[in-house]
Amino acid sequence: MAKAKKTTKKKPAARKKTAARKKTPARKAAPKKKPAAKKGKRKTALNQLSYPLSEELAAIVGTSKATRPQIIQKLWIYIKANGCQDTKNRRMIVPDRKLATVLGNKPVDMLKMAGLLNKHIKKP
Repeated sequence: MAKAKKTTKKKPAARKKTAARKKTPARKAAPKKKPAAKKGKRKTALNQLSYPLSEELAAIVGTSKATRPQIIQKLWIYIKANGCQDTKNRRMIVPDRKLATVLGNKPVDMLKMAGLLNKHIKKP
């Protein structure tokens, strides 16, 4: 016959008495941190690469070499001076004859305009 196993309940571990907490001394002032090293200066149009431009783009911009921000800036000056923005949807650029040589004949969204300029910007 099989013997019945005895089951014993485990007693919970006795808790240790904690020693009285010691008072901690007042915190000292944190040492002053050294100022973080300055990050490199942000690039400006003065030290960016100047790209040679195609003849069509140079006729609009007015220079044969320029940085990308200068090209976009001068292109917007031309667009606003010649009224090439759509009157209802100001995001759309409706090219005139001179601008059509660079952007094409169809109206272009202003955010896609920079991508179309890549064909007219040559590598230095």
